[in-house]
Amino acid sequence: MGREMRVLLLGGSWFLGRLLVEDFARRGFDVTVFNNKASDVSQSRVVRHVRGDREREDDWQRLAEGGPWDVVVDVSGKIPAVVQRSVRALAKVAERYVSLSTVRVYRDWPHAPVHEDSPLWPCDPDYDPGTRTWNPDAYGPLRAGCEIACRDTFGDDRLLILRLHEMIGQYQYVGPLRSWLERMRRGGPVLAPGPDRSIQPVDVRDVARFIVDQVERGTHGVFNLGAPTGGRTYSDMIRACAGATVSDAELVWADEDWLVDQGVKQWTELPMWQNAAATWSVSTDRALAAGLQCRPLSRTIAETWQWLTSGGHVAENGRHAQYGMDPSREAAIIARWRSA
Repeated sequence: MGREMRVLLLGGSWFLGRLLVEDFARRGFDVTVFNNKASDVSQSRVVRHVRGDREREDDWQRLAEGGPWDVVVDVSGKIPAVVQRSVRALAKVAERYVSLSTVRVYRDWPHAPVHEDSPLWPCDPDYDPGTRTWNPDAYGPLRAGCEIACRDTFGDDRLLILRLHEMIGQYQYVGPLRSWLERMRRGGPVLAPGPDRSIQPVDVRDVARFIVDQVERGTHGVFNLGAPTGGRTYSDMIRACAGATVSDAELVWADEDWLVDQGVKQWTELPMWQNAAATWSVSTDRALAAGLQCRPLSRTIAETWQWLTSGGHVAENGRHAQYGMDPSREAAIIARWRSA
């Protein structure tokens, strides 16, 4: 890389952010992490931790005094107006900006296949909803507004936008994969949907590696990040969970439309399941051509379970509890399906 490259991560405590800190430090970057959480990343001799609140103007001014940086990687930006203030504060002390976004910015997702040039939700870059409560319906438009705020300040040539699909693996704090692993460990009849439905979850370690690669190369543009389409199925995922947990589970495959009629909550009661035409039809060809490599799904699941059962610490934020189905409710639905 020549001289040591300086990188500033906004976020960096959990999941992808934590892995990015580790990967950047491992490759010899000069790493600064800015967030408002107690973090063990500052214990590393090669990582500087600046504690602050990205919604406070004085914290931004104090942070900017620690620049300049070659690149800023924004892991935590979710509110357009807040991101807009962030990029404006850093524009004079950063050469490039990396915005971690989501496939939810696409207006037609999950009802139609999407690619990087598909239409996005409209949103003003200075919009603030006035609440920080998680709202899945508002999340896509808000992140689209964040992208606009970044582009308005850094332009296309200094900006890399990475639209993430479902990530799984170590340090995951929300927990759809963890929920399936815990359910399979209990065994017995397990309600399951759509065995042949194609899925695209990607190992967070592969995402982190791709991001660091692109930062090293100075890449700009827009990339969707997820596993290739058509290579993995829902059955592959659930059976891999059963194999990893050495489960005696009996998989009961129910019709997806019937499950909707029963009021099963999509994505949460049956994690990562959504009865929509194109949930897993997100083109990742551009990222694959740029070097994204995805390890086998079974390996990700086995290694995640090994990590969890060997003392792996999962940060709790309250959202994991929404995943999975009450055992008595699951048994009742299975009984109705079998008698249908």
